[in-house]
Amino acid sequence: MMSGMITRRALLTGGAAAGGGLALSGCAPITADGNFGDTILETGNWLSYRVHRLIGSNSLAREYSDSELSPVFRTNGNTLPDSVGYQKLAQEGFANWKLRIDGLVEQPKSYGLSELQAMPTRSQITRHDCVEGWSAIGKWTGVQLGRVLDETRPRPNARYVVFHCADRFGAMNYYESIDLIDAYHQQTILAYAMNGDVLPIGHGAPIRLRVERQLGYKHAKYIMRIELAESLLGIGAGKGGYWEDSSGYDWYAGI
Repeated sequence: MMSGMITRRALLTGGAAAGGGLALSGCAPITADGNFGDTILETGNWLSYRVHRLIGSNSLAREYSDSELSPVFRTNGNTLPDSVGYQKLAQEGFANWKLRIDGLVEQPKSYGLSELQAMPTRSQITRHDCVEGWSAIGKWTGVQLGRVLDETRPRPNARYVVFHCADRFGAMNYYESIDLIDAYHQQTILAYAMNGDVLPIGHGAPIRLRVERQLGYKHAKYIMRIELAESLLGIGAGKGGYWEDSSGYDWYAGI
């Protein structure tokens, strides 16, 4: 079902993208039909999105060997959510943590950490590229996001996968989003281990997103809920993520 879903979504998104022009600027909200509005992406960002799609939905980010792991892997973003609820879960070793998947799915589900760990695993050694200019190579182990989504049976009008997180910047909880093409990419995983050990809190425990063909701010940490949506309007400021809303970062951060 996973490969079929990718093909179907690729056709839908590709058709919408082909109808769009390149004279785009600014940051208007992404629309329900997938055309990103008239001004959601600057030309460079739109071209990056189109090039990645033309290369192919299944093209892989480079993977490395164990000998190439970085001796130091900096944390990015927040390093400890200040939520009392999250800190209680952490003190309990995340034994009572649950990941909720809902929105445009036929069968909303909740998963405990042990349930995700019992699913078929994928490990990959990849380079994390931060928008601030630094990179590091790490080994990530988790479950493919597409495998989990298949269990919830996304509805035909679902276009985006939104990650709601426990960490906050001021009064706003962090969130990010990707489209279903990237969600079903084989290297897109919900990682619960790093470099052969339990995922550290500073790196997003109990799970974080790894979407290897995009910049680091897209790799949401401290994920509490995954929502499938037809449009990003009404979620945050409608631009697809915390940094996109607050600082004008690109929604599509392809590398």
